[in-house]
Amino acid sequence: MSSKFHFHTPLDRFICSTDKALRVLAGVASASRPTPAAHVDDATLTDEERKHSAGLIRVDHVGEVMAQALYNSQARFAKSDRLREKFEEASREEEDHLAWTAQRLKELNSQTSVLAPLFYAGAYALGTVAAKMGDPHSLGFVVETERQVEKHLDNHLATLPANDAKSRAIVEQMRLDEIAHGKAAQELGAAQTPLPVRVAMTAMSKLMTGTTYHI
Repeated sequence: MSSKFHFHTPLDRFICSTDKALRVLAGVASASRPTPAAHVDDATLTDEERKHSAGLIRVDHVGEVMAQALYNSQARFAKSDRLREKFEEASREEEDHLAWTAQRLKELNSQTSVLAPLFYAGAYALGTVAAKMGDPHSLGFVVETERQVEKHLDNHLATLPANDAKSRAIVEQMRLDEIAHGKAAQELGAAQTPLPVRVAMTAMSKLMTGTTYHI
């Protein structure tokens, strides 16, 4: 089934939203763009470096699972069809990140986090709250999300092993995409995200990064 939200009844949107969630959690994401690491030589990493890279990429992968949840819920409950299409478009681009990080984890002889379903559910709930507040607030939620993600990716670029060029190429492209998504949401008329929502987002982000690095 296509991931597009070309449906108009609440039941249609529920079915499409559920289908997308199942595909994300089943790990069947497919990239529309080749991985930025495709033509980058894979360096020899020590066991410690490989483990550290895998931990960071696993965190990034769960972050992309959460991004799918956010855009899925925001598209489902968007007030306008135009905004629903924008969320859908961003979701497709984020799916590239999901596929790239999953592939990189395999290359690092590691695996995705078993906690991904829990964080998907939490992100979906936050996205639903934002969408129910109206389109401007939903867009503001995107701006705040991308701001936090950009900071998070900057930190990963600073701590990834210097010779892990493949992981760096992926994270750098993800960072550029996230900046673009935040800018696009701002230009569409984003409102300021309320403080309680920002606090909840930060708390969830800290919980996610602190746990999925290891499992």
